[in-house]
Amino acid sequence: MSLLLCLCTGTAFAGKTFVMPKAQDAKAYPAHDEHPTEHVTLAVDPYDMADKANIFSVKYSEQGFLPIFVVITNDGDEPVTVGDMNAQLVTVDRTKIPASSTDDIYRRLSHPTASASRGPLPFPTKKVKGAVSKEALDEMQNSQFAAKAIEPHSTQSGFLFFDVTGISTPLAGAHFYLTGVRDAKGNELLYFEVPMEKYLSAPAPPKAN
Repeated sequence: MSLLLCLCTGTAFAGKTFVMPKAQDAKAYPAHDEHPTEHVTLAVDPYDMADKANIFSVKYSEQGFLPIFVVITNDGDEPVTVGDMNAQLVTVDRTKIPASSTDDIYRRLSHPTASASRGPLPFPTKKVKGAVSKEALDEMQNSQFAAKAIEPHSTQSGFLFFDVTGISTPLAGAHFYLTGVRDAKGNELLYFEVPMEKYLSAPAPPKAN
């Protein structure tokens, strides 16, 4: 049954409306991989800190998920398709973590104690009481990267969520890989690879006055 048809009770995450961050050109992010010949750039921006993660009503870190903002810019004159793209976060010890689906996230939030035996999380945890609220379900669906194509000279963005349960420092020494991006003729572009150290070692942005 589609998650849209689920009757969700409880209000553990009610009261906050998710607003997607405004994406910049992918080359503006410290952690990016530019393919000049193919005119496509991938950038990733992990929401691993509490001040950034406050855009969400769901406390994803407490449930073992790491949200990563994915930005793809197409500077070419032809569209590229991303409907079949495949993302992986590969940790320093070569553990391959695929992006979680909405169903994966929903199951974790619906049964939060299921993750308790898998080991410590990077952040303190607390149990979620009640079922997943409609607001939380809407947020899960609306925040995820949903574009199927990227038109010429445009940018698409959205979040992917990675299950990092039991990994204390998932970004240190990790790499983000993306495959399945295709040109207008259906040919797959060379895979994208972004070392997460580009993000970790980047200077902190200046604070707004």
